[in-house]
Amino acid sequence: MASSITWGLFLLAGLCCLVPISLAEGLQGHAVQETDASQHDHEHQQEAACHKIAPNLANFALSVYRQVARQSNTTNIFLSPVSIATAFAMLSLGTKGDTHTEILEGLEFNLTERAEAEIHEGFQHLLHTLNQPDNQLQLTTGNGLFINESVKIVSKFLEDVKNLYHSEAFSINFKDAEEAKKKINDYVEKGTQGKIVDLVDALDQDTVFALVNYIFFKGKWEKPFEVEHTTEKDFHVDEQTTVKVPMMNRLGMFDLHYCDKLASWVLLMDYMGNATALFILPDQGKLHQLEDKLTKELLSKFLEKRYTRSANLHLPKLSISGTYNLQTLLGKLGITKVFSNGADLSGVTEDVPLKLSKALHKAVLTIDEKGTEAAGTTFIEAIPMSIPPDVEFNKPFIFLIYDKNTKSPLFVGKVVDPTQK
Repeated sequence: MASSITWGLFLLAGLCCLVPISLAEGLQGHAVQETDASQHDHEHQQEAACHKIAPNLANFALSVYRQVARQSNTTNIFLSPVSIATAFAMLSLGTKGDTHTEILEGLEFNLTERAEAEIHEGFQHLLHTLNQPDNQLQLTTGNGLFINESVKIVSKFLEDVKNLYHSEAFSINFKDAEEAKKKINDYVEKGTQGKIVDLVDALDQDTVFALVNYIFFKGKWEKPFEVEHTTEKDFHVDEQTTVKVPMMNRLGMFDLHYCDKLASWVLLMDYMGNATALFILPDQGKLHQLEDKLTKELLSKFLEKRYTRSANLHLPKLSISGTYNLQTLLGKLGITKVFSNGADLSGVTEDVPLKLSKALHKAVLTIDEKGTEAAGTTFIEAIPMSIPPDVEFNKPFIFLIYDKNTKSPLFVGKVVDPTQK
């Protein structure tokens, strides 16, 4: 029997808008060819460079996740820490003084331990590696700068964001707010293959600069589920609330173990290509313990040491999204100056003092078992005779998606209610 391919689809868009400080008073922010040998050496250096910032990105992922989790324990969470960090690291190239320090320290970089050039080199290599063509996995990221046609941007800033962050620059007339909004939304919609539309619902005419980052990921499981084994089952949102969800099911061999420290089941599922999904299912009443005790060291251990065992796995099909006001979110991590009238963005333009007026982040996730390449793929594996445990993801759980090449957490989330869009 031909088995269907499971697809995970994740994508994100982030937007940062700068306005002149004098006009923004009282504005509420919402948020070259190489030989084969030198190419090989170059790729090896790139790998090392992005691995240096991977622990910082993991710490930032957990910090951002905890801030969102504190705001509400009844809503799903889904965001891309890599995308948020990329956008703000890129913006930091145009900042000075406290504004500059706050951003990099808020992104979990210790500036006494790491040279700033090394941070940007790490992001350069991260983006280069993520955007390598892979016929098994679709993963692309993009950075767009939209600059008001009347403003002269500092040439070093433009050069740095193009070279280090592979960014495209567009001249735009923000006075025509509707046309500017359409150009930005079209850029995001195209980059996310139509999955994120109308990211920006309103633009202030005083905007002089908008920075957009998106990430698009589409993958299929190495070990797919069968559509006919998906049945409707109960998902326990909390002690009082139960919802019906389509639950995928497969009896087979999994990278699965029980972690006493987190009082949780830990499941790793590989995508074709270089990505791994890590699902963490806490025991009843232990979700807060999991959120408090999860560290980058534990995550590294889970990814490095695999435990293969048989299990009867139940995992919900779902489609969730998250939209975040980064001014609120990053403010809790100490990034405040860039949003204030005390912002120093003189590295972007010397024409007018600027501040960040709008910073948005949106991400969408779909996990299901359908796929367009299902014809003729059959998956069979041997299972030991012992009775396998039933592991049911039928209550709130946390998940992360890692890129194995860069050792970076691309996405982090929590499923509280799979029926909540």
